[in-house]
Amino acid sequence: MSQREEHKTTNNVLNTPRMTTKQIHSPQTSILNDPFKEQQHHEQEQEAVNRKEEQLVHIIPSTEKIVPPLNFCPVERYLYRSGQPSPVNFPFLSSLNLRTIIWLNNEDPQDSLLEFCDYNDIFLQFAAINPDGGEDDNPWDGLNEKSISNALKTLVNKENYPLLVCCGMGRHRTGTVIGCLRRIMKWNLASCSEEYRRFTGSRGGRILVELLIEGFDTSKIEINEATAPEFMLNALR
Repeated sequence: MSQREEHKTTNNVLNTPRMTTKQIHSPQTSILNDPFKEQQHHEQEQEAVNRKEEQLVHIIPSTEKIVPPLNFCPVERYLYRSGQPSPVNFPFLSSLNLRTIIWLNNEDPQDSLLEFCDYNDIFLQFAAINPDGGEDDNPWDGLNEKSISNALKTLVNKENYPLLVCCGMGRHRTGTVIGCLRRIMKWNLASCSEEYRRFTGSRGGRILVELLIEGFDTSKIEINEATAPEFMLNALR
């Protein structure tokens, strides 16, 4: 070989691009040459995408609307008050894990509420307006002491909690029972009346309700320290 040809061959070898170790062992190069590995790589990528989607599900809040019932409010720990719940409120009520609902209207609640209580094993107590009355009872009459006492005997037993007290609008009847409960807890009358009026709306409170709260005989409700809720024991200490 001549000296010129040898020099040319040497230059060609020197100018030929060399594959690096990284390129020789590149996974992508191996995958392209092996259909099985290509499929396996695709499955791994899909798994990674699925994991990211699962993480997003936990981060992004649910779009389902949580709607409390009309005039809903916590009274004490695990004790709540409201107007009559409707189906749109059931997801919210489910989160409370209710054990008891005290219904203060003389007429039956909506069928949907009855079904909700039955499905979730919630005891629905009918603290009627007039337990001794007949079919001609006026559903707009106020509560009497006997029906109030029926509700309060349930309220002073912690085994019935979590508990919801409700009536049609969550105003006067519910306010009467909660007001009498506050009297048992040694609240002064001004505080009881202020809490009652807070839920009565623009029409204001009813003087007959406030008189009933004031005149209720709290000695009729026996408090058993072994079964009374903690908030009641704390109030009476």
